[in-house]
Amino acid sequence: MKINLIKIKSSDELKKMKKAGKLLATLFAEVSSYVREGKSTKQIDTFVYKLICKMGAKPAFLNYHGFPASTRISINDEVVHGIPKSTRLLKSGMIVGIDVGLVYDGYFSDSCHTYMIGKVSPKAKKLVKTTEEALYAGIAEMKVGKRLGDIGYAICSYAKKNGFTVVRDFVGHGIGKSLHEKPQVPNFGKKGTGDQLLDGMVLAIEPMLNEGRCNVKLKSDNWTVVTTDRKLSAHFEHTVALIDGKTEILTETG
Repeated sequence: MKINLIKIKSSDELKKMKKAGKLLATLFAEVSSYVREGKSTKQIDTFVYKLICKMGAKPAFLNYHGFPASTRISINDEVVHGIPKSTRLLKSGMIVGIDVGLVYDGYFSDSCHTYMIGKVSPKAKKLVKTTEEALYAGIAEMKVGKRLGDIGYAICSYAKKNGFTVVRDFVGHGIGKSLHEKPQVPNFGKKGTGDQLLDGMVLAIEPMLNEGRCNVKLKSDNWTVVTTDRKLSAHFEHTVALIDGKTEILTETG
């Protein structure tokens, strides 16, 4: 079924998406223990790839539009889509966004966490904390009968209240049998505007907050996006579903 080209999932489809989400949540529990000072971003990518394959799933990002890895790892002023490298080592003081997607039994899940390596600055700590809290502020607005604008408004308002800006060039998205489906889910908006949220919708909600201005630019590798003022950026994401009138975070650990 489609509403305004937005795909509404059947109960069978939702069961499969819940399984894909649970696998990704389990993966991130393992990643959280693995990510530490001295690891290269390529080592993390290899670790994730092996875990996904061990689960009987496939990495969603590998070769997606030509992306060369299974994870997108973005450090400090990098907003999204950082390419893992064997020469890029994690150091104390860094904040590191690790974005992973997988496909299992034909259905996708997508999630991102930003990790703090060693001792980080108070500003970095506040940015990471606020970004995660902004994600949950947006998720709290994902209820049957609400609208997409309610999600974006909640995220943006929370960011501004804490002194940070929201990236506008990249947004969340619907997800299901494809990694990216309609609708787009901006991290800004007006209350009561946009598509209505209905049972069976599944969204990847993913705020990206900047320490400085919201402006971003693409690096010469044609993948990595950085802040134009080179100040810090953080990113969190969950795959979230509306099932029987309730909000379920499919990629949440615990």
